[in-house]
Amino acid sequence: MEENKTSSQEPPKLVKRREHKNSTFQAGRTIGEKREKLETANERAAARKKDKRKKAWRIIATTVGFLCLIGALIFFCFNLMTNNDEPKPEESEVSYAPTIEVVDESSDGKITSRMREYIGQVESDLKSLGITPVRAVVPTGAIREVRFYLDGYTGYVKMIIDRGAGVSAEDTSRMLNYLSKIGVNDFEYIDVRIEGKAFWK
Repeated sequence: MEENKTSSQEPPKLVKRREHKNSTFQAGRTIGEKREKLETANERAAARKKDKRKKAWRIIATTVGFLCLIGALIFFCFNLMTNNDEPKPEESEVSYAPTIEVVDESSDGKITSRMREYIGQVESDLKSLGITPVRAVVPTGAIREVRFYLDGYTGYVKMIIDRGAGVSAEDTSRMLNYLSKIGVNDFEYIDVRIEGKAFWK
């Protein structure tokens, strides 16, 4: 009886808990979290490096573009200044020297260069209209009047150097065409000295 009591009064044995399964799970989870954190940190670092490279390339591209623009402006301004400094070729003035006979009936016998230039212009303009002048006469007492004798006509045409040579020649052509239409082939003179008006006798 005593032995049974003694055995019944012995303290219960402590049984060690099996923690290896739980601890292995916790350890695995911790390693995975650390790995994920490390991978995330690496990705962030790589992303930061990539952003830095992009920013650097943007800055380089902007700088190069700005320098190219400045260079183009400098080149344009230099060419503009160079072109302005270069002497421009002088425009060649057309000189009309008369080839027909020029008669001065005035007492001094001198014809000005302006008068000769005008006679040469009228001669050229009349020929371009199919009319052939043969002689130009500066009458006595006239300072600006010239009389043109034409081939095929007995009369002459009065002109004045104050009017343009071209318009005077055109008025002469119109008057000759008009007289031809009305059957007048012989006239003393045609007067085209007044702008917008023409007379014949």
